[in-house]
Amino acid sequence: MTTLITSHPVGDSKHRSSESERLFEKACKVFPDGMTRATIEKDPFPRYMAYGEGAYLYDVDGNQFLDLNGNFTTLIHGHGFQPIVEAVQRQLSSGSCFANPTVHEIALAETLSARIPNVDQVRFVNSGTEAVMFAIKAARAFTGRPGIAKFEGSYHGAYDCVEVSQAATPENWGSKENPNSVPFYHGAPKSVLDETVVLRFNDAPQLEERLKARAGEIAAVLVDPMPSRAGLIPPEPEFLNSLHNTCHDLGIVIISDEVLNLRQGYQGASARYGLQPDLLAMGKIIGGGLPIGAIGGRTEIMKVFTSENGRPRLPQGGTFSANPLSMVAGLASMEALDHQAFEHLESLGVKLRTGLSKIMSERSLPFSVSGGGSLFRIHPTAELPREFRDTFEAPRQKAVMKSLTRFFASNGVILPNAAAGCLSTPMTEKEIDLVIDIFDEFVREQESEIAAMETN
Repeated sequence: MTTLITSHPVGDSKHRSSESERLFEKACKVFPDGMTRATIEKDPFPRYMAYGEGAYLYDVDGNQFLDLNGNFTTLIHGHGFQPIVEAVQRQLSSGSCFANPTVHEIALAETLSARIPNVDQVRFVNSGTEAVMFAIKAARAFTGRPGIAKFEGSYHGAYDCVEVSQAATPENWGSKENPNSVPFYHGAPKSVLDETVVLRFNDAPQLEERLKARAGEIAAVLVDPMPSRAGLIPPEPEFLNSLHNTCHDLGIVIISDEVLNLRQGYQGASARYGLQPDLLAMGKIIGGGLPIGAIGGRTEIMKVFTSENGRPRLPQGGTFSANPLSMVAGLASMEALDHQAFEHLESLGVKLRTGLSKIMSERSLPFSVSGGGSLFRIHPTAELPREFRDTFEAPRQKAVMKSLTRFFASNGVILPNAAAGCLSTPMTEKEIDLVIDIFDEFVREQESEIAAMETN
């Protein structure tokens, strides 16, 4: 068994008086809720980091952690990856941004279009949210239709229409046949709800029925090939066939959101699962750890960004779009992500998911694990989910999953809430064995709580 790395247990007296707690007290005076990102985990306060090195992070109290978060799957090469560091240092000495294009944006765009199917041309923006936003706008400009369709529970960034039903619950999500369009935040415009059709992942008949009922209104279907927030669930072939055929017949643009899932293979997630999108939204790994987003797709649709009589159908700018720092960092990241790198990540991912599944199966535990490539997610249910509603957790399940995250942290591993994690290229089988051993130790220690979870 791999030796567990002991860190300060979350909530003990030493941790409560830590430097992280002191910093959080200062932050609460200048930030609403003490933070500038709602996605930051705090239990009861966030852990402040000092630096990262390879697959590991070191907090301001000197604790070491194996990083299974990777800044929300961005850092596929881990921390301090030298080719990226050197590329950014060279560029920074020459200038951080200009009001003019540079050769670096051409190089990164050529790399993306050469390896990712259906990406004929590219536009760079500054985040995944922007990439999705402009992909939707491009579909609207191309079709002349205002509405979109998206899948219940899927996360696509902070844009009104894509947030619809992102956090739906049994109390408000409606029937399986006709899911409600549920607002994400207080005060969301009703018009946004009216223009957003909610679908259920892996439900081919429902997809066809709902799209046909509002065909003349819908510009695009937005789909994550393996929805992360909705469970890291793979798409079923029948579902993808229905999506392709229905959208083709109705003139609806298919947008693949691969901001996160591009890391699933050399050509991305769509190619892995057989999805044939018209547009792709990209981000995270293509920026090497710096802010970035990109829209790519078929030339016919990407023409909406082209000036016609002085004005494009879809104007898109951005002060920091295609800034040279993000471009050189992204190029260094993507050049290092060759076939060998993806084979390494795939091997580690298979080993981890297989090892976790073996423990679950041998002990008849009410857990399952999903994911693909370098991604995994542990579910507190014996049957693997097929769609978002299957992932909804009862109170006792939530409590066990919270304990799981805390247990990993106390043993020197950052496992994000919902137990959805990612691997990075500097990891080896040693790190995979560590994660498997910690999970094994957790289920041994929490046997009674896990058994009680099944009585929900």
